[in-house]
Amino acid sequence: MSPKNLILGILLGSALAAGIFVATKITTPAEPQSAFIIPISSAMPEFSLLDQTGAAVTADTFRGQWDLVFFGFTNCPDICPTTLQTLASAKREFAAAGAETLPRIVLVSVDPERDTPELLGQYVDYFGDDNLAVTGQLEEVTKLTKALGIYFEKAPTDDGNYGVNHSATVLVIDPKGEFMALFSAPHLVADYLHDLPIIMDSQ
Repeated sequence: MSPKNLILGILLGSALAAGIFVATKITTPAEPQSAFIIPISSAMPEFSLLDQTGAAVTADTFRGQWDLVFFGFTNCPDICPTTLQTLASAKREFAAAGAETLPRIVLVSVDPERDTPELLGQYVDYFGDDNLAVTGQLEEVTKLTKALGIYFEKAPTDDGNYGVNHSATVLVIDPKGEFMALFSAPHLVADYLHDLPIIMDSQ
């Protein structure tokens, strides 16, 4: 092969390789950077709780929309309000960008002894409209937390009161009512803005 043809062959080969590389980059689907996708999504368990209006909340309540579910309580000093504010900020950003589908923010109380439906309703209203608050009998809350891998436990304080230690993860429930992804702390708005559209487009 002549030097001229050899050089031409190298150039053509390089161009072909570059084209394949670019095509691969373009067609490779984006992946979540922070969220963990559950390998096999699981259905919500059977339970019976109440929302902030006193209406029944069951597994069916989590079908028909995307839900971001956080387990916390109204007396939580820092993690709960900070996490809910992060979710609210992310939701506002999606709305401002013209997103057709907005996730619903759900707070399930791990302190049902103190968190009445009315109190929870006032609390979640601080973080925007159309949020869902869930409370009820401790036994029913426990059915939900055990099935979803959420930890919580009363923690007595020096003043004779108590706090509640609990998991700080945010669960993603798809419109089929299945637990299919989660976000771990620390929660950042940018992580939700990047990962949620990818997760939601995967369905």
